[in-house]
Amino acid sequence: MSSSRPKRAIFVIGALLLVILGFTLGTTVMSTSASTVYLLPKEQAAPAQISSPATDNERSLYDIYNRVSPSVVSISVRGTSGGAEFGASGTGFVIDQSGNIVTNDHVVADVDQIEVNFIDGTIVKANVVGLDPDSDLAVIKVDLPSNMLIPVTLGDSDQLFIGQTTLAIGSPFSQRWTLTTGIVSALGRTISGQTQYSVGSVIQTDAAINPGNSGGPLLNLQGEVIGVNSQILSETRSNSGVGFAIPSNLVKRVAQILIADGHVNYSFLGIQGASNLDLALIEALNIPNNTRGVVVSRVEQGGPAAKAGLRSASSPTQINGANVPTQADIITAIDGIQVTDMSGLVSYLAINTQPGQTINVTVLRDGQQITLPVILDARPTN
Repeated sequence: MSSSRPKRAIFVIGALLLVILGFTLGTTVMSTSASTVYLLPKEQAAPAQISSPATDNERSLYDIYNRVSPSVVSISVRGTSGGAEFGASGTGFVIDQSGNIVTNDHVVADVDQIEVNFIDGTIVKANVVGLDPDSDLAVIKVDLPSNMLIPVTLGDSDQLFIGQTTLAIGSPFSQRWTLTTGIVSALGRTISGQTQYSVGSVIQTDAAINPGNSGGPLLNLQGEVIGVNSQILSETRSNSGVGFAIPSNLVKRVAQILIADGHVNYSFLGIQGASNLDLALIEALNIPNNTRGVVVSRVEQGGPAAKAGLRSASSPTQINGANVPTQADIITAIDGIQVTDMSGLVSYLAINTQPGQTINVTVLRDGQQITLPVILDARPTN
């Protein structure tokens, strides 16, 4: 989460860097307007072993932190906007020994300088490899020997479950390499990217995520990265127990493409839809109460869905004072994979398809199930 800066609006805005670093004989000095704090050198900041009594869970968290924190970096950026200079901070993590680092698009987009700090005290400049505002992901690169780079392990976000323990490592309020814990509090959320398109299958967690955590890893108890912390839902710009992480399976695909091509082309179906099948809509469409899928409210003229024969909802009627259609296509599966809501549809297209590919869309129409082949286009840029 980058700090407040005069650029496009985002849900999560990172904290302005407040610390001034000084070094005296191996001791780090952090000076602020309130106080000066002396810290031990990085390599002595944590003991090699836990000397005090600890539970198995505490030892597990300690072990994960010490294994993963060398892969996590604190990111500082500087730039100009509207003639004014700004500074911001965020987090990232190493994904290979070539120096590639994943973070959020909103942390490093439109900046003049990127500085990457490692937990061992190494500070180096980075260059942008590729930006993907649609998913709010980015890859930057540092020039360091491979033996100084410790990549994370990316987990399988499709295997997550509600109640699963989560850990976040980041730099909230510029407090670098901070560990917080929580659980997966919900799955299948949808959030806005940095464009008009949404990100699907997003992980919701109550692990404390605050300004400065943006781009940092969300971990499971195996120390695997299961998501990239991106947004919080808060009116105060601080943690309120509802944070969102971009799923690792999307991160894998986006990072790979950014490294290879510098940009990502997503598939475009060309519909507007809703997954809220409320009672009024169920009654109007005369469908079983347990029906799940995406109600196609509008088909984009000339788009892939329209060419394949999908239809916009029509023939509205009033039920309890609300206009609801009595005819609508309901997408229930793609390529035989069940689709229960719009988040799942968006996620499937983003992770598993590419422009030009033909997919088979299963549609419930007038009580009958039909399958329509759709040739996907690339997302329009505007």
